[in-house]
Amino acid sequence: MRAVGIILAGGNNSRMKELSRKRAVGAMPIAGSYRAIDFALSNMSNSHIQKVAVLTQYNAWSLNEHLSSSKWWDFGRKQGGLFVFTPSITSDNGFWYRGTADAIAQNIAFLKKSHEPYVVIASADAVYKMDYNKVLEKHVETGADLTIVCKNAGDKADVSEYGVVSTDINGRVVDFEEKPLNKVGGLISTGIYVIRRRLLIQLIENCIAEDRYDFVNDIIIRNKSTKKIYVYKIDTYWKNISSVKNYYDTNMDFLKPEVRDFFFRQYPDIYSKVEDLPPAKYNTGADVSNSLISSGSIINGKVEGSVVFKQAYVGNNCVIKNSIILNDVYIGDNAVIENCIVESHSTINPGEHLGDENELKIVNERNFRYSL
Repeated sequence: MRAVGIILAGGNNSRMKELSRKRAVGAMPIAGSYRAIDFALSNMSNSHIQKVAVLTQYNAWSLNEHLSSSKWWDFGRKQGGLFVFTPSITSDNGFWYRGTADAIAQNIAFLKKSHEPYVVIASADAVYKMDYNKVLEKHVETGADLTIVCKNAGDKADVSEYGVVSTDINGRVVDFEEKPLNKVGGLISTGIYVIRRRLLIQLIENCIAEDRYDFVNDIIIRNKSTKKIYVYKIDTYWKNISSVKNYYDTNMDFLKPEVRDFFFRQYPDIYSKVEDLPPAKYNTGADVSNSLISSGSIINGKVEGSVVFKQAYVGNNCVIKNSIILNDVYIGDNAVIENCIVESHSTINPGEHLGDENELKIVNERNFRYSL
């Protein structure tokens, strides 16, 4: 493909609460065996983008470890490859990334040394499948300066967490409102953009020269009248992990057969780092229904309508209902967990009752097994 890729994975999201306390949102576990960033990386690879930069910053240890080998997404190549950039002190800059535009600015040498004419920019916190080639084709066809991938949120959806886009009959953007208050329904931005590489360099340099650092507010909204900004609409599955509720709902969506079929069985595939773990083991007394159980897990109790990640242990006579159990969680005998997200490496005491059907609860990491 005639484009390089940039994945923005450095921001901190306070709406994720305790879940983003020890990891970047792009490293959040999804659907039992994946991380959120796997979807953007897989889309880049499947679109034959051979050179991709991931810009990390906040709580990047887990994310950087996940990206330590590029072979899982087929970026282990002589030409191009996967590049992970973190903030660094230079002779003329000592700042952390002050915004999405500043993150690109601090790594603008990556763009200047590239030769591809276009750039695909995506975020690391969305779950979707997409062929970026189709967006690029539309971008060239319309003669756009910038193309924004958008999705219709529906008439009743709360869109206060997104950028809401208004267009004319030709699909050209006439208004862009970032995170409007009390807004319901409309066309929302997915945070995926296609732009010519030289124009992006020019806009970024102008932006930083004026001490402006945000890509949406200082480039898109500021130039919506002077640049030709068009929309590319998608109607397939797309979810943004922008809050605890969104994260829970996204994982629960994978319990639906049509969502699993879309991501796991339809071409192209979604790739992730593979660990050498045995298949899940179901002992006598295990009762599992409408759930995803990942490799390395051992189930002795009842699991219903839940997603259980890798290397979890569910004790005898346990009841796990409508919950997300993250990696390496130990649940003692006779415990009951309902409507919870249990943080990785936690230990749940035998007989403990957590959560109820009325409110989603986050169970923080409890390292009883590792205490001295």
